[in-house]
Amino acid sequence: MHTPHLLSINDLTKSEALEILDTARELSRITDGAIKKLPTLRGRTVVNLFFEDSTRTRLSFEAAAKRLSAEVINFSAKGSSVSKGESLKDTAQTLEAMGAELMIIRHPTSGSAQRLAESGWVKSHIVNAGDGMHEHPTQALLDAYTIRSHFPEHDRDFTGLRIGIVGDILHSRVARSNVLLLTALGARVVLIGPPTLIPVGAYSWPVDISYNLDEEIGTLDAIMMLRVQSERMSDAFFPTEREYARDFGLGTQRLKSLRKSAIIMHPGPMNRGLEISAASADSPQSVILEQVANGVLVRMAVLYLLMGGTSIPTEGVLV
Repeated sequence: MHTPHLLSINDLTKSEALEILDTARELSRITDGAIKKLPTLRGRTVVNLFFEDSTRTRLSFEAAAKRLSAEVINFSAKGSSVSKGESLKDTAQTLEAMGAELMIIRHPTSGSAQRLAESGWVKSHIVNAGDGMHEHPTQALLDAYTIRSHFPEHDRDFTGLRIGIVGDILHSRVARSNVLLLTALGARVVLIGPPTLIPVGAYSWPVDISYNLDEEIGTLDAIMMLRVQSERMSDAFFPTEREYARDFGLGTQRLKSLRKSAIIMHPGPMNRGLEISAASADSPQSVILEQVANGVLVRMAVLYLLMGGTSIPTEGVLV
């Protein structure tokens, strides 16, 4: 990777994105064997700097760092000096003074990761784990890793794959990062949702836009259901939850309309019964738990390439 940070999918060339996916696959091959933990980042310190609640992303990064033998500091804004008014700058500088070399930041404000990386406040590597409604690059990378594992004929190029991203596009940083990465890899992306949940700017993105899930579902190789982010909604974006589930939820009847080769994805956490039914989430076509497992591998690859080097040891030691 040519950059010391991962702030946006736009930071990566196509070859660099594939390098991360290839590195994750090699790490999977190694850690599936006798070597469960690599000494690559022994003595290095990684900080999870989370100003928003998170379970999957924080634990995934923590597991990734520990599998590479790094020391991990978990920081939560709740109960910290942030609640007393401490700034992002002071918090980051305090953590760096404690030895942090890489900071994984999740923040409710768009652009916060970039601000921290470009401000000169700290020398640490910065990884964006979600900034407001802007981006979530490692989620897009793990999604791409999951897709190509199910379509090996598209290992280097997603041309010919049609991927639907369904639901609350407006508030979704996952959708934005996925559009950037999947289209860069050659996939055709279709955004599906009510007009009120499609960003105005999306009409200039290199995607198709549809307001009718039933018309699109049979054409998709992968369908990515997005959580309805009620906490980010100050207005009524759809009449009722029942109507939303009827029009844009992946229920039992729509499940039957999917291609047999299609995969069902969700970045989590899920609102079962709203954007996705239990039958769909738990169906054989669902790869949602695979996404979770792949997230650890992809984040290991990101940490490794930012901090560790450019080659993976084929032999290691248990640590």
